[in-house]
Amino acid sequence: MKKIITGLLLTSSFLVSAAAPEFTEKQLQQVAELRTNASSSDLSYQLLESLTTEVGPRLPGTENDKKAVAWAQAKFKELGFDKVWLEEATFPEWRRFSESGKILTPSEQPLHLTALGHSVSTPKDGITAEVVLFETLDELIAAPANSLKGKIAYINYRMNRHIDGNGYGPAVRARSTGSVEAAKKGAIGYMMRSVSTAHHRFAHTGGSHYKDGVTKIPNVTIANPDADQIARLIALGKNVTVNINVQTEDRGQGTGYNVIGQFNGTQNPEQYVLIGGHLDSWDLGTGALDDGAGVALTMAAAKHISEIKRPKRSIRVVLFAAEELGLWGAKAYFKQHADDLDKIVAAAESDFGADVVYGFESNVSAASLPVVRAIAQQLAPLNVEYIGKNSANGGPDLIPLKNATSAPIFELHQDGTDYFDYHHTADDTLDKVDPAKLKQNTAAYAVFALMAADAKTTIKAKPAK
Repeated sequence: MKKIITGLLLTSSFLVSAAAPEFTEKQLQQVAELRTNASSSDLSYQLLESLTTEVGPRLPGTENDKKAVAWAQAKFKELGFDKVWLEEATFPEWRRFSESGKILTPSEQPLHLTALGHSVSTPKDGITAEVVLFETLDELIAAPANSLKGKIAYINYRMNRHIDGNGYGPAVRARSTGSVEAAKKGAIGYMMRSVSTAHHRFAHTGGSHYKDGVTKIPNVTIANPDADQIARLIALGKNVTVNINVQTEDRGQGTGYNVIGQFNGTQNPEQYVLIGGHLDSWDLGTGALDDGAGVALTMAAAKHISEIKRPKRSIRVVLFAAEELGLWGAKAYFKQHADDLDKIVAAAESDFGADVVYGFESNVSAASLPVVRAIAQQLAPLNVEYIGKNSANGGPDLIPLKNATSAPIFELHQDGTDYFDYHHTADDTLDKVDPAKLKQNTAAYAVFALMAADAKTTIKAKPAK
């Protein structure tokens, strides 16, 4: 599958001219061998199958989360990584116990919903109230003071579908702070259309936040077909009343672990390429797409590299803890390594499912671009196009790195057209992963990581502004 990004592609002849100084013919032969091996190996799928089957869902702080840490340690050692270690991360621990809902008027109908992360419980019998519909978060914010007293606020914002998932950011605003804005207006509960592109009847969970000084109210999303049903009823002028019942618990501070494996470099082992994903997942599915695939393919990519050669710089795979509850593992990792972040020569996270990588983009110094273009040339046989904007953002767990310092960050853009059909739902399971596409991802990460670690020129970050 080949995606064309108009105006951003460089010709292969230009790429060739940049590649020669950075890599020898022998190195390029090794890259080609790696690309072939990783493209034909089942290792990443085997790892993903093991994680999602033997461990399953991995909500931070649960017994399964702890089992996942033990699983990752054992797999790193089994794969022959030179160093395997844990680094502690703390986070606000939360549990979901039960959840249900129904439309009561104008006629009784089931309501498929799920609590958002950190939502408080309803009373044991739930809450029953009239629904007030808003199309956007901004419309809710603009509502008159006390206009929602005793009612349930409902945001019906529809997320758009796009290959790069660009509808997620606008939609997730309502998930993050909608309950706060609803409570300010006097609401006793908050619900929203799922942050989702799906037509199936699964509600999508995700992180949400409360604000000190504002009443905490129950906070849920509803499946898109149910969202449409409520919107139709209200459009007909009906008074819609619903019952929401969610039982949850805030358990205070929890402790988890980033699990790290490294193959040491031969010349500058203190410098390293950082790849990885987050080990935790939501509790509804088995976390195959989010982010078991990222865990499995980066572990496998590093293993495949080790079978070809040990590059000049180290390859480090970081499996971050508690991403879903607020990037807590990433915050802990980059805080702990604050004094040596300059040792990272390239960083990329896989956290966007398991569809094909269609684009490769950097965010590095101008002097490092010849290396980037050389890598892009070797990714081209995998149908990965070079995006020359040099403004990659990286995955979510790299946000603390970007905030802490200027760093050489990369994105291997995955096709996210269908990702938000399954994201954060009970439908995020192994059968949604195409093994052939996972192999292509693994090969792309392997080629990128080897070349970034073995280049003659050390990749550098853009100068700080």
